[in-house]
Amino acid sequence: MRLLKLVPDNTNIDFMRWRNLALVLSIIATVASLALVGVKGLNLGVDFVGGLMIETQFQQPPHLDTLRASVDRLHVGQTALQTLGDDRTVAIRLPVPEVGGAGAASAVVTRVNTALRAEYPGVTIARYSTVSGKVSNELIRNGLLAVFLAIFGNALFSWIRYEWQFGVSTFVAIMHDVLLTLGFFAITRMEFDLSIVAAVLTIIGYSINDKIVIDDRIRENLRKYRQMDIRTLIDLSVNETLPRTVMTSLTVLIALAALLIFGGHVLRGFTAAMMLGVVIGTYSSIYVSSSLLITLGMKPGMRVGREESDGAGAGGAERVRPQGRR
Repeated sequence: MRLLKLVPDNTNIDFMRWRNLALVLSIIATVASLALVGVKGLNLGVDFVGGLMIETQFQQPPHLDTLRASVDRLHVGQTALQTLGDDRTVAIRLPVPEVGGAGAASAVVTRVNTALRAEYPGVTIARYSTVSGKVSNELIRNGLLAVFLAIFGNALFSWIRYEWQFGVSTFVAIMHDVLLTLGFFAITRMEFDLSIVAAVLTIIGYSINDKIVIDDRIRENLRKYRQMDIRTLIDLSVNETLPRTVMTSLTVLIALAALLIFGGHVLRGFTAAMMLGVVIGTYSSIYVSSSLLITLGMKPGMRVGREESDGAGAGGAERVRPQGRR
């Protein structure tokens, strides 16, 4: 049976031809993401801002101003509303009762449920959650700490395994991926909660996995082709790993697409972040991480990593590239 090949064996795409344009676009996108986060901010969920969140499902899309007035008449605190997935699912955010703990929060949910049923027949409360201000501050701190430790840890690993150029390029590429993901949530106003932090950490793991595969091939080719131009060498390395990159990204996207369609609105933010991260991570592996090696002065013949070359001898004779090798 003939194996399916999404990328032909003789593929030779000149990726580095567009590296300057790609770097400019990446810089613009990163700056725009930072501006969006700074100006519009993120739509932080209850996990980070604290409070009581009641997820309600209506038979017909409610008018939000009328719904807000109905909840305000209960005098349970300032009301914030947000539609989730479709116009019939609305998240009602309220402050956590100052006294009474979980029992007081349950009483508020009961009052809201009773009032809404009187005005909106068929309304149901799918779920509710409460997070105190102290817990939300701890979650913010721990979430930021987890993300930054993941970024610096992966960059340090690349630095130690290869050379400092690889560590710097890995750090820049992962920061690029994370900032573009934050920009996406700032512009779409999708809720940013702990599940999105988990998605960001998963994106970091996926990105570093893709980058390490390409970096390993670059290191191997730096030892083989000591007289080859660095741009040609990086193009060669990317093309040699392209079948694996395409197959991995495609299969992950198929699984995420199924989750996006059938997973419901609760998982929609997580799935959207993951799908965006796969696309951005694949792009940055080529046009940010690998491309930056040229800017940082990486050259063929440099000693990369701790292992001694078992390829070309001291004279630097260049090997002939095997045809169709993957």
